[in-house]
Amino acid sequence: MASAVVFWFGDRQHRWPVEMFGEIMSAVPLRNNKAIAAEVRSITVLGATGSIGDSTMDLLRGAPERYRVEALTGNSNVEGLVKLAREFNPRFVAVADPARLGELREALAGTGIECGAGESAIIEAGARPADWVMAAVSGAAGLKPALAAVDRGATVALANKECLVCAGDFFMERAAQAGACVLPADSEHNALFQALSSGNREELVRVIITASGGPFRTWAPADIEQATLAQALKHPNWSMGQKITIDSASMMNKGLEVIEASYLFALSPDEIDVLVHPQSIVHGMVEFSDRSVVAQLGAPDMRIPIAHCLGWPERIKGPSARLDLAKIGTLTFEAPDFERFPGLRLAYESLRTGRGATTVFNAANEIAVAAFIAGQIRFGAIARLVEATLEHWARSGNLAPLSSADDAIAIDHDARKRAAALLPEIAAKAS
Repeated sequence: MASAVVFWFGDRQHRWPVEMFGEIMSAVPLRNNKAIAAEVRSITVLGATGSIGDSTMDLLRGAPERYRVEALTGNSNVEGLVKLAREFNPRFVAVADPARLGELREALAGTGIECGAGESAIIEAGARPADWVMAAVSGAAGLKPALAAVDRGATVALANKECLVCAGDFFMERAAQAGACVLPADSEHNALFQALSSGNREELVRVIITASGGPFRTWAPADIEQATLAQALKHPNWSMGQKITIDSASMMNKGLEVIEASYLFALSPDEIDVLVHPQSIVHGMVEFSDRSVVAQLGAPDMRIPIAHCLGWPERIKGPSARLDLAKIGTLTFEAPDFERFPGLRLAYESLRTGRGATTVFNAANEIAVAAFIAGQIRFGAIARLVEATLEHWARSGNLAPLSSADDAIAIDHDARKRAAALLPEIAAKAS
C-alpha cells in the first residue's frame, strides 16, 4: 500500500498519498493557489438551460473573446438547448431525455455540432476536455457528470448540492486525488470561500452562513403549516427555480448548505452557524481566533458568485449592479428558529449521523417537495416526511460509509422509495 499522509479537518479524517501532499491540501484552493487563467478558457456547462445555467451563459455572452464553449447539456428543454447551441457553437450538446435525441439532431442538422442523449451523454459532456465546468445539473443525476469532470482534474464550479450532500467525503477526496479544483458557485459557499482566504485553517473558529428566512420568516407556525404553493414561491429576494424556492421557504436549502459547507471546507457541524439576514446582502462570514470576522457582501444576484468562479484566480468584470449600502441603509440579523423551520435541525442531525444520512435527508426532501407541489401534502408536512424517512432509515440498520457514486445513488433510490411509502401516512396525519 502506498504511504499516505493522514490528517484531520474538523472531525473528519483525510488520507492522501505523500507525493500529493506538498501540492494538494484540498480540492478547494483557499490559499496560495498556483492556477493561471488561460487566455481563452474552454467551458462546459452541465445544466445550461436551468437558472444557474442561464446566469452562466449570460456571463459567457459578455466576453466571447475570453471563452470557448466545449459542451452544453440540458434536461428536456430541447428548444432552449438548441437556441444556446446556435448562439455559442459548442462542439457537443446533450439532452438528458433519451427520447428527445432525434429532435435535437434534427434541429442542429448542418451545424457540425455533435449531439447525444441520456445519462451516458451527460456524463460524456463532463468528461470532455474543457478547462472549466459548471456543474449545475440538479438532483442525484448531477453526481456522475461532475465526477467525470473531477476525475480528469478540471476546474469545477459546483452548483449541484447533491454532489456533496449525497457523496461529500467521497467526492472531495476523489477531487483532491485527481488534482481537480472545486470552486463553490452557490452564493453562500462562494462567500465563505472568499472570506476563508483571510486566514489559515488553524486560526478558524467558525463559519456563518446567512439565510434570508424566505417568505415565512415572520409567520406563525400554524400559518406556515397551511401555506400554499403560490405563497411558498414568493421569495422576497432571489429569483430561482421552483424546487430551490420551496426549499428556501422551508429553510431546507439552508440545511443542505450546512452539509455542503462541512464537506467543501472539511468543517465539523459545530464550526458552522446559520444566521438569518433578510436583506441577503451579507452572504457568508468567517470568524477567526483573533475574533476578526470577515464577510463577503454583494447584491442578491447569482451572476456574482458565478463570475468569481468563472474568472478565478482572477476577477472579471460582471454585469451585476453595484452595491449601494447607503441606499440599503440597514442590515439586520436574527437567530434561526429551529421550531418554525425544523428542516434546519434535521440537516444538522443527519450531518452528525453521517454514513449516508445526509443522502437520505436530501432524497426524502425531494420526494416531499414534489408531493407538496402536487397537492398531496401540506407545506408543514415536508419536514415531517423527511424526519420520518430518516427515522425509518436509522431503524433499518443500513447506515454505512459511502465508497463510490453507485453507493450514494443506491442509498438515494432506496430513500426515495421509503419516503414515497411513508407519504400516505404523513398526508393522513396532516389532514
